[in-house]
Amino acid sequence: MKSVDDSLARCISQLRQSAVIAYPTEAVFGLGCDPDSETAVMQLLTLKRRPVEKGLILIASDFQQLLPYIADEQLSVEQKHRMFSRWPGPVTWVLPARVTTPAWLTGRFSSLAVRVSDHPDVAALCHGLGKPLVSTSANLTGLPPCRNVAEVLAQFGSDFPVLHGETGGRQNPSEIRDVLTGELIRQG
Repeated sequence: MKSVDDSLARCISQLRQSAVIAYPTEAVFGLGCDPDSETAVMQLLTLKRRPVEKGLILIASDFQQLLPYIADEQLSVEQKHRMFSRWPGPVTWVLPARVTTPAWLTGRFSSLAVRVSDHPDVAALCHGLGKPLVSTSANLTGLPPCRNVAEVLAQFGSDFPVLHGETGGRQNPSEIRDVLTGELIRQG
């Protein structure tokens, strides 16, 4: 069995080479990649059979990592308070995106879904890469999301880069809310 440290170093190396990796989050394993690499994002979308128009989630270890992608200056004090009162944690907020944010992240939207996670493995990956990760559930179309390393390797192959760790134990994926309206988009 690989140690977390060995798999962390391998995953960060793979991310820097525009590869897709799997890693534990609060509830399930996620598939992630460098959000600034169109090549990596397209590989992830192909793997998931997900249309680019749907947009993606970015997951970060701290709010500062999200600033290049979101137009936080458009948020009121109340909206920021609403968001920060639930972070870090398993709540994804939809925020206005910067005009410079690539369409391969936003899809057909002018917004971007983002989360500051309190999961230690997510934090380690984001700190190691120096930026947020694209985050979508680790599963092939039609199969349930992976909840452990063995399930990831069974679905994606024994050579797939995966951070060896444990999920945070939550049963449901993250709640998704619109930061501007507070509207619930997906129940957590």
